[in-house]
Amino acid sequence: MSLRLAVLGAGAVGSSVLELAGEYGHEVVSFADSSSSVSDSEGLDPQRVLERKAQEGVVGPDDPDALFDSDYDVLVEATPTTLGDAEPGFSHVERALEADRHVVLANKGPVAERYADLRALEAESEGRVQFEAAVGGAIPVLSTISDLGASQVTAARGVLNGTANFILSRMAAEGLDYEHVLAEAQDLGVAEADPTFDVDGIDAALKFVILSNVLSDGEVEYRLDDADVEGIRNVPGTALDLAAEDGRTVRLIGEATASGVRVAPRLVPTGSALAVTGTQNIVQLETTHAGQLNISGRGAGGPETATAVLSDVSRLE
Repeated sequence: MSLRLAVLGAGAVGSSVLELAGEYGHEVVSFADSSSSVSDSEGLDPQRVLERKAQEGVVGPDDPDALFDSDYDVLVEATPTTLGDAEPGFSHVERALEADRHVVLANKGPVAERYADLRALEAESEGRVQFEAAVGGAIPVLSTISDLGASQVTAARGVLNGTANFILSRMAAEGLDYEHVLAEAQDLGVAEADPTFDVDGIDAALKFVILSNVLSDGEVEYRLDDADVEGIRNVPGTALDLAAEDGRTVRLIGEATASGVRVAPRLVPTGSALAVTGTQNIVQLETTHAGQLNISGRGAGGPETATAVLSDVSRLE
């Protein structure tokens, strides 16, 4: 069944959803950035919309709020993640659910910071909420947990930030210091001009908070403030050199259980599954009966994350 999508957010993920939706059998009928929107009940032409965005700085002639008046089945919320009250993302979700529409989130804020509120809204709506893309990009972490049953997964740990992992990998491989590799990562576009979210462990912590909320199955609500978080700014190159002499390396490891979240640089054996390199991500699920399951892949990127969004859309059919 083809579903009609309203995509809010014209960054890498939202734009990729616009471009790829047709390949998954769906159509985008409305698309909005922070200052404009465009709608067409027959389906938008992705190339035309994105060309206008590139040339004029807007996606269409209408106010962004007009997106909510379009005839859509699923709101794809792909605006930037914000902390605290998770606005304006949470209000976008609220508006769609109150209209009994489905929501697929790439935005981590509403799930990490207002999980109980989100589930309460969903319970009162005919719409459903999916958020695979908020954890691990293209890696099917949440769908795997859903298939296993949250009660059968006792812990999730791993590497869920590609920027931090790239920096630590390069420091170890080339014997370079943090500042040098950070500048390189920024030049390559792997790190943002302001890398705080990534290098301070905030992005990874948000993802593991979401995992803890899923694993607790609503019994306890976790927020970022509940997580124990340490980033990689203070990891010296000498620590990586010493670790290498002992057959180990350093990775920014997160761990989520039903009782909490911790993210910090940790020593791992160089040959272990957790020693992924570059921008690769990995999640290890500890299960009651199936042992340890490792899921790895690209944890970020427009097309990669859009595949998770569109997989979620297909689950709503």
